[in-house]
Amino acid sequence: MAKKSKKQQQSGGTPATVALTAAGVQYTVHAYDHDPAHPSYGEEAAEAMGVSPERVFKTLVADVDGALTVAVVPVAGQLDLKALATAVGGKRAAMADPALAERTTGYVRGGISPLGQRKKLPTVLDASASAHPTICVSAGRRGLEVELAPESLSALTQAILAPIGRA
Repeated sequence: MAKKSKKQQQSGGTPATVALTAAGVQYTVHAYDHDPAHPSYGEEAAEAMGVSPERVFKTLVADVDGALTVAVVPVAGQLDLKALATAVGGKRAAMADPALAERTTGYVRGGISPLGQRKKLPTVLDASASAHPTICVSAGRRGLEVELAPESLSALTQAILAPIGRA
């Protein structure tokens, strides 16, 4: 997890929620008790919040032609690595080393948020996000999600909108 400032520690915020607040974006925080034994962080979040898995998005870090890239896709599906590479003008994509993803973003696996990352990475948001008035993404730690308009997420992360998810 990224180092928190004194203000973040006092408010209980994460770098993601601090970034949202600083940008003046409207969002809702959803907290739930994380079960380390659950096989899927994203599906656990959807179940705990009572939200359709199509509206809960997971944040994955991939290596596209040697450059780390963030992919945000519904937890109900999988990331299409070839489509991700195409979306950013690359040739080949593979999942990034988890330890490198954690060091680069400042978050732990299962709690990586597309917002407030230690190092700003190119981001691609699955096109299905635009079908929903709001979506949920990690707020920066396991058991904490933020719900916001997909347009707000896209604007803050300067994300490319592309069909990178598959069922």
